[in-house]
Formats: sequence, C-alpha cells, structure tokens
Amino acid sequence: MATTNDIKNGTVLNLDGQLWNVIEFQHVKPGKGGAFVRTKLRNVLSGKVVDKTFNAGTKIDTATVDRRDFQYLYKDGADFVFMDTDTYDQITVAGETVGDAANFMLENQTILIALHDGNPLYVELPPSVVLEITYTEPGLQGDRSSAGTKPATVETGYEIQVPLFLETGTRVKVDTRDGSYLGRVND
Repeated sequence: MATTNDIKNGTVLNLDGQLWNVIEFQHVKPGKGGAFVRTKLRNVLSGKVVDKTFNAGTKIDTATVDRRDFQYLYKDGADFVFMDTDTYDQITVAGETVGDAANFMLENQTILIALHDGNPLYVELPPSVVLEITYTEPGLQGDRSSAGTKPATVETGYEIQVPLFLETGTRVKVDTRDGSYLGRVND
C-alpha cells in the first residue's frame, strides 16, 4: 500500500474499484490543522475529471499500470489493432478506448498504450504529430497567415482549421490535445 506522499502526475489510483489517473496534485500545509493533498483525477474509462482531497499520510491503493510502445497497424471495424514493438504480439483496442486519438493516428506510427492486467486503459499520443493536408480550398493571391483560417482535411480524415495560404499536399504540425494547427513542416 502506498501513501499520499507517493502521489505524482501519471499515478493511477484504485478508488472504490475504479481506476483514476492523477492529472494534478498539490501538497498543502495550512497554518492550522493537518496537511492534506489536493488532487485532480481523471477516470481512466469514462474520462470524467473530479477533484479529490486526501489527508496527508493516508494509505491509498495504487494500480499497476504498464505503459508500453505499440505500433498502430490498422483499423478493424470500430476497433484498432496494435503490435507490441518488443514481443510482436498484436492487441485489439476498442474504439471507445482510443477516443479522439484516432483523429491523429497514422498506420505504423508508434503510440504509447497504458495496460492494467493486460487490458488497454488509454492511448497516449505525442503532444504533436505531422500530417499531410489531403483537401482544402485553394488559397488566393495575397492571403497571409493573419487574414483568417479555412477548414482542411488531413490524411486521417480529421478536419482542422489552417491559415488561408496553405494548399493541398502541405505537411502541417497538429496539436493532438485540441486539434489546433501549430505550423507548416518543410521536408
């Protein structure tokens, strides 16, 4: 059993039979009363975020989570098939578990998957990925980056907003957290 002193970002706690991922934590020592730990937790399965406070030194149950690199192979109906880069074992991850990450995944890309007792909990992408624009309206002469944005479809089929001067075939860097355009990539 661990205590609240062992809490850090990324720790997975087992509370009332559910797994919660620690997003933020703060040790607080008020002038009066006992110290406590304020946390922000995300439910691993539902994605719900809650605030929870623990008294300092309280025993907590941490879950063993194995985070390993997998290679994304292909989409199988609503599910996604990955291969362990060490053992070459293939696993199928449900579409609900992959969630919005599917908008930024390309075949053969290396992706971090968190496993608990062999069950995939969540998929973790790098902060940004490079994708090619497969379709966007043509830019007009004189358009500049400050003039506004237009929709563009990237190679995964996801639609993002890009500056007016970008054209089909351009490679762009995209933020995987919110799908925002980060810049053009010159190969």
